[in-house]
Amino acid sequence: MLASVSLMGFIAAALVVLVIPGPGVLYIVARSVSQGQRAGLVSVLGLSAGALVHVAAATLGLSAILLTSATAFSVVKTLGAAYLIYLGVRALLSRSDVGGMEAMAPRSLQRLFTDGVVVSVLNPKIAVFFLAFLPQFVDASVAPVPQQVLLLGLLYVGLALLTDGAYALLAGRLRHWLGSRVIQGRAPQQASGLVYIGLGVSTAFADRS
Repeated sequence: MLASVSLMGFIAAALVVLVIPGPGVLYIVARSVSQGQRAGLVSVLGLSAGALVHVAAATLGLSAILLTSATAFSVVKTLGAAYLIYLGVRALLSRSDVGGMEAMAPRSLQRLFTDGVVVSVLNPKIAVFFLAFLPQFVDASVAPVPQQVLLLGLLYVGLALLTDGAYALLAGRLRHWLGSRVIQGRAPQQASGLVYIGLGVSTAFADRS
């Protein structure tokens, strides 16, 4: 469907974008450090599932609404920012005993997955990114544009699973290396809370450009 040169160019560009730490990576690292590798990997799956929604929207052309409609963009942006800040404030205000992480009532795997999906779906930057990034590698003379966008979007999500998964594993190892003295305190919880709030503020100030 796509020329091999164009496909390899897309893979190279996508890997550069994915390897550079961004909001998604910070979210995953926060989860892995606070609850371990499994929590981080489940969060990766949630974010990727949410990204599939954006892939479908881009394929159908719905993402263009976020660029052409200031109201639609503002609504999605506000919801996403509010949810991230809510997660952060709740993490900061949650009380735990000195005994350790077990007393912090960590999120269930199902809830971690759901959080990842919601955070990804309500992030307007992802929709704008797909709409701006994918068309650069689409050739209308080769195959129908929607098919090419779908293929590239799925490929991007697959690459994201690999790179984000690697970050989750590394952060989980970091959690182990830091030792129980740090991990069993409130530091990971407070750090993750600050990360969520920071992501929420970043989303709140995002613009369509």
